[in-house]
Amino acid sequence: MRHLLARRMKFHLLGAFLVSMGCVTVYKFGVAEPRKQAYAQFYKNYDPMKDFEAMKAAGVLECAPPK
Repeated sequence: MRHLLARRMKFHLLGAFLVSMGCVTVYKFGVAEPRKQAYAQFYKNYDPMKDFEAMKAAGVLECAPPK
């Protein structure tokens, strides 16, 4: 029973570190990278003036009333 806490603590700290690194890796390649690629794809062909004109025509903007 001597040093039981110290031995178990080392095991649990190592396990917690490995699980957290696994979660970070899954999030990075499962969520963050696809999201970055989706934003890059969206802004590759994005025309802000065309979007502004569409919002203006729909009456969304108060500062630019539709004509």
